[in-house]
Amino acid sequence: MIFETTGTKEVARLFEKWQDTMVWSCLQGVMGRLYADARETPKSAMAMLGDFCFFAGEPNRELAVYKPEGCKQDFIIMTADSQEWFAMIESVYRDNAKKVRRYAFRKEGMAFNREKLISYTEAIGAEYHLQMIDAKLFHYCREQKWSRDLVSLYADYDAYQKLGLGVVALKDGEPVSGASSYSRYQNGIEIQIDTKEAYRRRGLATACGAKLILACLDRGLYPSWDAQNLWSVGLAEKLGYTFDHEYTAYEIRGY
Repeated sequence: MIFETTGTKEVARLFEKWQDTMVWSCLQGVMGRLYADARETPKSAMAMLGDFCFFAGEPNRELAVYKPEGCKQDFIIMTADSQEWFAMIESVYRDNAKKVRRYAFRKEGMAFNREKLISYTEAIGAEYHLQMIDAKLFHYCREQKWSRDLVSLYADYDAYQKLGLGVVALKDGEPVSGASSYSRYQNGIEIQIDTKEAYRRRGLATACGAKLILACLDRGLYPSWDAQNLWSVGLAEKLGYTFDHEYTAYEIRGY
């Protein structure tokens, strides 16, 4: 059987190698959910948050196929801490599992250049305006496909106001790019950046990312970055992040 659990010492021990803030969010009880193969002394565990699923401990087929009640999404990104888990994911999901590379960045010893970040926020054209996400912008972002992931993990604006933080670039009063907290853990956020297709390659993602990083630094929060592709890697390095390592993940369709 599979049990929903909390960030107990036993579960935390299974995830002790992980340096992913979404795992930390689950372990800290801030966001997301944890599942394990036993209540008292689990050997296998799974952390789920938004579109991401993390496996740790001994590979467990029952856990790999487990879809929590109420989880209606048909797409999820899975990753794990061992080749044995990867083999399990491939054997379970077969053609529905697309193996991809993702890119992690250092989370310790980072010193951002505030002056450079400020310069990025000022480099956009006069027709654009940066604004922190308020209630009106929160609801707007939820209603638009391109910007939904900026705020999608928050039940309502009250939850976002408590845990979230974000900025959008406005053109004629309408958001066209944004950077926001995809998720939150105790000491920081995981950054999500999206830009409306017609407004890409205009420095808006850079400006929004820089503004959000500055807002995090002012609040004593760490702005964590995980890259899906090499474009995101380049943007992260431009903003001051230091690349750490590549890792394997699986994009699961028909979850």
